Amino acid sequence: MLERVLYHDHCFDGAASAAFFSRFIAGAVHQDAEFRYTGMAHQASQAFDPGLFDGDENAIVDFKYSSDPRLTWWFDHHQSAFLSSEDAEHFKRDGSGRKLYDPRYKSCASFIHDIARDRFGFRAPELDDLVKWSVIIDGAQYSSAQAALELGAPAMKLTLVIEAAQGSAVVQKIIGWMQRRPLDKIIAEPEIQALYAPLYQRHLENIEIIKGRARQENGVVFFDLSGYNVEGYNKFIPYHLFPSSTYTVSVSPSSFRTKISVGSNPWAPEEPKHNLATICERYGGGGHPRVGAISLAPGELEKARSVAAQIVEELKS
Repeated sequence: MLERVLYHDHCFDGAASAAFFSRFIAGAVHQDAEFRYTGMAHQASQAFDPGLFDGDENAIVDFKYSSDPRLTWWFDHHQSAFLSSEDAEHFKRDGSGRKLYDPRYKSCASFIHDIARDRFGFRAPELDDLVKWSVIIDGAQYSSAQAALELGAPAMKLTLVIEAAQGSAVVQKIIGWMQRRPLDKIIAEPEIQALYAPLYQRHLENIEIIKGRARQENGVVFFDLSGYNVEGYNKFIPYHLFPSSTYTVSVSPSSFRTKISVGSNPWAPEEPKHNLATICERYGGGGHPRVGAISLAPGELEKARSVAAQIVEELKS
C-alpha cells in the first residue's frame, strides 16, 4: 500500500502534520503502508500537477484542497483552503469522511491529532510534544517577540532548519524522525547541527538587514528584501524591532517566486482589525486571519512592490 503524502514544505506544522498523519495511517488504517512525501509550496501557478497523485492512496495535509478523484485524505486549517469556489463545492459534496477542514485550529497537526483520537481511537502520546509545538509555532503562541527570536527550544531550532533547507530531502528526513524520535534528539543529529550553525548566523544577520531596511508608519512596518538573497526570515523580527507596530508587510524575491508577506503582531498594543487572509485572497494569495502571503512569479518585483504598497495603505487606514 503506497501512501503518497503531499505536505506544506519548509513549514514546521507541515512537517509535523505529515509525521503525525503517517503514524495515524500506519497505526489505525493501513499497517502495511509505505509512505512517500512531496513538499508543496505556494506559487503563482496554484494548479496541482495530476502526476502528484501516484499512490494507492493520496493525502494532502496543511495545504490547499484538490478535487482530483484520486485524493483520499485531506486535512487543512487555513482560511484560504480552496483554489476556487468549484473546489469548495466539491469538498462540501464529499461523503467519505476523510476530507476534513477546520480553520479554528491553530495548527494542522493538532487538527489531525484530534480527528485521529476522536473518530478513529488512535493515540500516540509520544508525539504530544510535537503536536504542542506545532500549535506554539504555527499559532505564534510565544511569550514575546524576544523569545521567538532566541530559538531556545529544540522545536524552534528545528524550525529554522526546516524553513531554510535547500530542497525537500532534509525536511523529509526530519518527517521520518519526527514519527519516532523526540525533537531534542533530532536537532542533536550531526547532520542537522551542521545545517543549523550557519543558519543561526544568517538569522542574526537577517535581524540586522531588516533593522536597516524596515520603516514603520501608522502602525505598519514595511521592508523590501530584494538584493539581499534572503529567501526566508523569522517573521517575528519586525515585532522585536518595532514593538508598537500592529502589522508587517514585506517583499522577498526567491528562486521560484516573488513573495509578499503580510502579518500582524501577536503582542500588538491594540487588537488587529483586518483579516489578512481576506486581503491576500484579493491578490491570489491567502492564509489565516492574522497572517497571509501572496506568491507572484519570479521576476515580478515591481508588481509585488505595487501590491505591497496598496496593502500597506489599506492597513494604515
